[in-house]
Amino acid sequence: MTRSLKKARIIAAHGRHYLAEQDGELILSVTRGKKSNVAVGDYVMVAPTAKGQAVIESIEERETLLFRSDQFKSKLLAANVTQLFIVVATEPGFADDLISRALVATEAVGIKAHLILNKIDIANALPKARERLQLYAGLGYLMHEISATAEPEATRQTLIPLVENQITILIGQSGMGKSSIINILIPGVDIATREISAALDSGKHTTTFTRLYRMNEHTALIDSPGFQEFGLYHLDKEALEQAFREFRPHLGHCRFHNCRHLAEPGCAILEAVEAGGISPMRHRLYTQLLHEASQKVY
Repeated sequence: MTRSLKKARIIAAHGRHYLAEQDGELILSVTRGKKSNVAVGDYVMVAPTAKGQAVIESIEERETLLFRSDQFKSKLLAANVTQLFIVVATEPGFADDLISRALVATEAVGIKAHLILNKIDIANALPKARERLQLYAGLGYLMHEISATAEPEATRQTLIPLVENQITILIGQSGMGKSSIINILIPGVDIATREISAALDSGKHTTTFTRLYRMNEHTALIDSPGFQEFGLYHLDKEALEQAFREFRPHLGHCRFHNCRHLAEPGCAILEAVEAGGISPMRHRLYTQLLHEASQKVY
């Protein structure tokens, strides 16, 4: 006898256990065997096995898939997202490497990126933070300044228009204020978090899994654990050079058609770096990412 399949949306992932939502009902779901290719934000077809439990039979076609990777494996972040908020703060210090890598990742999958500078009430650290972020603003990335703890209502008024009718994932290092932002945008999110955690039986691990919170039918926020590394080993040369938006006007103008933009004579990218049109820091990141791509073993 064939079990009827239900379409559901994955709202949390912890190991190979997933929490799906279908018409307001939470369904603890697992994949068959050792598969773990399901991401938060995925729409899936599930086969019920018991009350509140199901097996994931298939994944619906994705609009987008954001993930990071190292030399040996990839880590899915979220599916079907339309934009990324990179949350940084005046303090503690943030990593330019993480910001640049996240921006490259968004360009590679075709989603929007916003830089959110939090804790602007810490006035003595604000000028330096603004100066560091100017590089990205100069590339055309939108930057928004907030103070989630000191000015929650102003923060809400700034961010609500940005997230409406979008599926937004927030990433950032620990301590940048992602949780404060989500609490402001979704009242009662603490209750939802506890409910998700209890359903996944993750207990003390509530901060170590990615989860989706639906604001309305067309709007959702995805919170991800704080992380320091954003590997992009899966991107090859062609993907990388396109993912640096300041490279694009110069592509196709190198002396050699297969130029890697490293040390070749007549390289238009290197000439732009020399002329100040491309940041040396960004070019160094491109060089590092190209090296990483050659090291992957999967």
